[in-house]
Amino acid sequence: MEWLAPFEVSFVQRALWGGLLVSCLCALAGTWVVLRGMAFLSDAMAHGMLPGVAIAALLGGNLLLGAAFSAAAMAVGVSVLGRGTRFAADTGIGLLFVGMLSAGVIIVSRSPSFAVDLTGFLFGDVLAVGERDLWYLVAATVLAAVISVLGYRAFVALTFDPRKAHTLGLRPRLANVALIALLTLAIVASFHIVGTLLVFGLLIAPPAAAVYWVHRIPAIMLAAAALGAVATFAGLLISWHAHTAAGATIAATAVALFFVSALSSWVRDRIRSSRGTPKPLAVLLVLATMTPLIGCGTGDSTGPPETPPHGYVAGAQEADEAQPRLVVVDSGTGAVRVVDLVTADVIDLGRAEGVGRVTADGRYAFLSARDGVRIVDAGAWTVDHGDHVHYYRAPVRDLGALAGGPVSAAYADSAVTALVSDAGGTALLDRSALGAGSRQERGVIADGAAVPYAEHLLVAVPARDRIEVRARDGAPASVLAQECPRPHGSAVTRRGVVFGCADGALVVTARNAVFSGEKIPYPHSTSDGDRATAFFHRAGSATLVAKAGLRGVWVLDVRRKSWTAVDTGPVVAANTAGEGAPLLVLTADGLLHSYDAVSGRETAAARPFTAPVLDGAPAPLILVDEHRAYLNDPAARAIHEIDYADNLRAARTFGLDIVPTAMVETGR
Repeated sequence: MEWLAPFEVSFVQRALWGGLLVSCLCALAGTWVVLRGMAFLSDAMAHGMLPGVAIAALLGGNLLLGAAFSAAAMAVGVSVLGRGTRFAADTGIGLLFVGMLSAGVIIVSRSPSFAVDLTGFLFGDVLAVGERDLWYLVAATVLAAVISVLGYRAFVALTFDPRKAHTLGLRPRLANVALIALLTLAIVASFHIVGTLLVFGLLIAPPAAAVYWVHRIPAIMLAAAALGAVATFAGLLISWHAHTAAGATIAATAVALFFVSALSSWVRDRIRSSRGTPKPLAVLLVLATMTPLIGCGTGDSTGPPETPPHGYVAGAQEADEAQPRLVVVDSGTGAVRVVDLVTADVIDLGRAEGVGRVTADGRYAFLSARDGVRIVDAGAWTVDHGDHVHYYRAPVRDLGALAGGPVSAAYADSAVTALVSDAGGTALLDRSALGAGSRQERGVIADGAAVPYAEHLLVAVPARDRIEVRARDGAPASVLAQECPRPHGSAVTRRGVVFGCADGALVVTARNAVFSGEKIPYPHSTSDGDRATAFFHRAGSATLVAKAGLRGVWVLDVRRKSWTAVDTGPVVAANTAGEGAPLLVLTADGLLHSYDAVSGRETAAARPFTAPVLDGAPAPLILVDEHRAYLNDPAARAIHEIDYADNLRAARTFGLDIVPTAMVETGR
């Protein structure tokens, strides 16, 4: 065919192969850029290569080598500045961006004859790709694939939960350096093809377009590579017949594919959300807008309908990020409010008389009174599949009351929710039934506190000073060899279930349905009054906090198998977001303190957030997630959102019409 004649020319064939290799390389690095929100860093690093390229050109050296040295310097600077907590990471990136670009322009300005080379640096020359360039790209793509495979688990942990890598022992600092190195490799190897101003298009647009259609990370990479290949082929063809710049046309085509994908996805969602059978015109519109994508391997309009994503519940909306909400109770009046932390809306759920305590299992809040438990579906939850996460939001619902006494803790897995009563027993509720709006009990464990884990129940039995493994129906399965005298308090982490014992903490793990326990003993000469009785932590985190009597606070690091005592004096509340995050402590004078959890050194000036806590008055709570902490202030009828990474800055304050004496966070 005549319109394919350009690909009979040898230099266009080399340009096509070069573009295809760049598409694969950028798909490997660009997927992480899109998922982690590193677009600004990518742009800054692309421009940060200018000093190295300029110096190499003036000295007659290899431009790729100069670009590599400059980009490496930029990467080291970003890594070093990113370790500080005095300002946001993008501040350091912006300063390096401006500094490196300014240095490059200054160097260029010293050579009046450098204009042509600068144009090539900015816009590339895809039609000038030689055989040596192709071999460089092959080597870079193979190296990028090796880095992606070896660092996959750590990259996933850094992307969806920055502290999950700490919890799993994946050396997050090294993983972050490797990820930046992968990005640097892609930018340095690609800039000769499309230039630094246009490499951003191939790095960002194909993965961003792929996210609309696939959810698993390997699938996003494959779809991004396919879309990049389509952009390369179409861009070269258009540039030949329209007499436009080839590199710019390729990048523009990639961006155009993103907007086509976004529009197609929008139309698809509108049709799915509409009731009844879609109108023929709407169907035709979807088919028309998806036509450019069919050849990319990202979808087929004639295939079977897409299955609902994991964790989907009818009537729920999937979101791009977590949808956290606070369930707040006034124990004096029984008033219940739900605070949406995304929209800042406050939802009135009426009253629940006699409520004195609130617990949660991630989605459902359980309001405890003397004669029963009221269940609230907060309408926000997260489904974590390890390599990808789904976030959902739905209307808040009151699911009514469950007869029985107050509960002290709630634990859940995909099948059951375990409500641990103050009396020591545990009621098991069916999670599917709760999602449908009913309260269906699946059994009762009468002799201890049960925690669902690895499709079994771990039961702390005080009468026998041990942890027993049981089936979901309560049938005995095994008994852990390690004793747990006077068990009190438990927590679920990504490294196992932690039980507080009189002689330390017992960590229970499971592998291939075989359960084992490991004791983390208290430091020598720890008194009975200083032992932990309840743990506080961010959901899933393996760094736990507990009060240490009048001494201060315990920090239990499950990964390092160690207890650290922080001598703060008597505390009202304490918590931490995990390894690497500060220890937050509220003292009776209403001051919030920030400590280094390892050294015990105070890291920020204490801030007054509440009135002094009087004896007998409800004690405020500190809730934490991966970005913020939440502190209730009963005296001011408010909840403070605190940026603990920014010197305890008050990010927002939610004013309420009730006295917030108890609260829990859901949706994480």
